[in-house]
Amino acid sequence: MESKIFQPQQIAEAAHLIQQGQLVAFPTETVYGLGADAINPQAVRQVYQAKGRPSDNPLIVHVSTPAMVAQYAADIPVKAQKLITHFWPGSLTIILPIKPDVLDPVVTGGLQTVAFRLPDNQVTLDLINQAGVPIVGPSANTSGKPSPTTAQHVYHDLKGKIAGIVDDGPTQVGLESTVIDLSTDEPAILRPGVVTEAEIEQVIGPLRVDHHRVKANETPKAPGMKYKHYAPNAQVLMVADDDWELVKDQLTDSSVGILATDDHLKQLALADQIPTYSLGQDVASAAQRLFAGLRWFDDQPTIKTIYAQTFANQGVGEAYMNRLNKSAGGQYFYGSNK
Repeated sequence: MESKIFQPQQIAEAAHLIQQGQLVAFPTETVYGLGADAINPQAVRQVYQAKGRPSDNPLIVHVSTPAMVAQYAADIPVKAQKLITHFWPGSLTIILPIKPDVLDPVVTGGLQTVAFRLPDNQVTLDLINQAGVPIVGPSANTSGKPSPTTAQHVYHDLKGKIAGIVDDGPTQVGLESTVIDLSTDEPAILRPGVVTEAEIEQVIGPLRVDHHRVKANETPKAPGMKYKHYAPNAQVLMVADDDWELVKDQLTDSSVGILATDDHLKQLALADQIPTYSLGQDVASAAQRLFAGLRWFDDQPTIKTIYAQTFANQGVGEAYMNRLNKSAGGQYFYGSNK
């Protein structure tokens, strides 16, 4: 199968493929998603096959209007309505109970809930409108690898496996959306993102952050809760601020790489001795560049270890650290475990 690259002005052709039950990767402000008609179970099954994704890992349903959610959700509580008004379009996914038999279990993972999002990307909103259906959209990558933030990342992983890729340039946010569960009496954040706990609480009041460990025989309510994610080929080691001088002593050959902000790279004064990838100036740019950096190191075959900068686990830093921790498998540089 040829995977065609579409430009934004070719949305009608991409939408036609969605209507035909084909897979088309699409841009959002967070990461690129792998799109299929959410009400076509056969098309959705192809998403799992193309990604190598576990079948009990539920999918996010992308919509172009809040009215589209009402076609499928059993209830849109007041708190959900407030969040929709305040954060949509944007990087917030909302889990709601659904009406009986409106979506196939292949979309829901067999649950009676579905995660909905209205992305902040006009190209994709046009794609959904012209297709005339909501589209599922897990990250458009091989399952377990760093999420794609460019069309080229998608092509690298899925060329020949999907019908097309809509190229709208690099994503602006770079980390997947915040996921909030509003299907229960007590709202809970299941996955952190750039829409922070504090911002959500300003709109709907107190939340709980769900640190529930999903059991082997349990279906997670949101993506990213159960399976290994975001891992490059090399071992990632997280490095706390006061351990960078110790790391410097380990930089003896080209089998290691550094993923850090410009200030850290300057302080290390590595010149051209060691492969490095800049995370920019601060935690916001680090979040936007994290996955691209991990993928860049995958293209350096000699790299066996990546030393990656950590940030305070608050605000956007919570989302960054959530993804970095998963990519590292929880492993710190030995001097950081204090």
